[in-house]
Amino acid sequence: MSDPARDPKQIGALIRRARKQSALSQQQLGAKTGLRQETISLIETGNPAARIETLLAVLSALDLEFQVAPRSKDWSRDMLKDF
Repeated sequence: MSDPARDPKQIGALIRRARKQSALSQQQLGAKTGLRQETISLIETGNPAARIETLLAVLSALDLEFQVAPRSKDWSRDMLKDF
């Protein structure tokens, strides 16, 4: 999985998808990370107050990593400039 995420909601959706693909409940993921199920739920719904350390713990438990990459161009916006 190498989908870009540009805001907390997208990060949460990617984490939710990875958790489900791993056949883990929020409770089980919480147990793997030492976090409460409620915290996992907040992350998955895009709560912007999640700390980077918390996100990194969740990603690690899901065997994922955080990467920084140049932002891809929005092709739809670029196409509108031609009109």
